[in-house]
Amino acid sequence: MKEILLIGGGGHCKSVIDVIEQEAKYKIVGIIDKKELIGESVLDYKIIGCDEDLKDLQTKYPHAIITVGHIKSNETRIKLFNLLKTLGFHMPSIISPLAYVSKHAFVDEGTIVMHHALLNPHAKIGKNCIINSKALIEHDVVVEENVHISTSAIINGGALIKANTFFGSGAIIKEYSTACGFIKAGSLVK
Repeated sequence: MKEILLIGGGGHCKSVIDVIEQEAKYKIVGIIDKKELIGESVLDYKIIGCDEDLKDLQTKYPHAIITVGHIKSNETRIKLFNLLKTLGFHMPSIISPLAYVSKHAFVDEGTIVMHHALLNPHAKIGKNCIINSKALIEHDVVVEENVHISTSAIINGGALIKANTFFGSGAIIKEYSTACGFIKAGSLVK
């Protein structure tokens, strides 16, 4: 089993830990967070370092996933993604075994597909995205990089979700429409 570092120890980290444990492809070796939190634990996994330690840790642990969420802003996720790329980390896509991802769909690096998400044929998910629990991504959808599709969101066929978009819980986008920016929970995008 390959070893992986988790980058960020907040609430989203807990959900990612659960997916990684269920997927059973990676062994979590520790969490990177703020310097003052080193030694603390998140779901029994130790915070072993901070951003300053990443360069040294990369030689021992070449795999990492960003476990910082994206609600108000995704600036931290983007900054961390770029840092990890610069340092040479491999950021796999992490897919819950409880999700359904069509063999004809594509999920790019650093993206997590959470429990009970559904990705249908020709869905294309970009880098550094969160496809949260129970999200529905229909056929021919394009989700660009650094996007968060929230819980129970519905992305209908052929829709385009532009880079850096936050698509709120329970929001729905009509087929072949485009969403960009902050889409609040329960919205209907036409």
